[in-house]
Amino acid sequence: MDIYSKGSYPACALSNFAPHHFVFDGVECASMEGLLQAFKTKNFEMQKEICKRFGKYAKITGSGHNWQRKQILYWHGVEYPRKSEAYQDLLTRAYDALFTSQSFRDALIAAGDASFTHSRGRKRQSETILTTSEFIGQLNRLRLKLKEINSKKKDH
Repeated sequence: MDIYSKGSYPACALSNFAPHHFVFDGVECASMEGLLQAFKTKNFEMQKEICKRFGKYAKITGSGHNWQRKQILYWHGVEYPRKSEAYQDLLTRAYDALFTSQSFRDALIAAGDASFTHSRGRKRQSETILTTSEFIGQLNRLRLKLKEINSKKKDH
């Protein structure tokens, strides 16, 4: 299943562009794309505004920030070197927050055991805030988490 915002359901709903409401570190987010794009700016007030966006509008909002030169991303006043374990932990926390969205979990359920791909993504960390492998890895991790939760519910 190629995860793509213009694909059919559930692939489109698993895209970072999809509107899913969740809260990350007390900040209201309208999509994962909005949150990821917010990481490109140091200004926390601007980050909160970017988090309210979804789809292409969120992507465009972040495109004016040149984080690649320094390879530094930001969240809530903290700097995260792109290739650091701390940044990977930030991504995991962000996707865990997205997991609280029922519409996102419903899309994961609908995906069943389909193999995820992302043909539009990039592979190099230095070029993107989320590589294809990081994205697919987070989706697979959350799908496994969902299966474990559902398995425990059945046991009770």
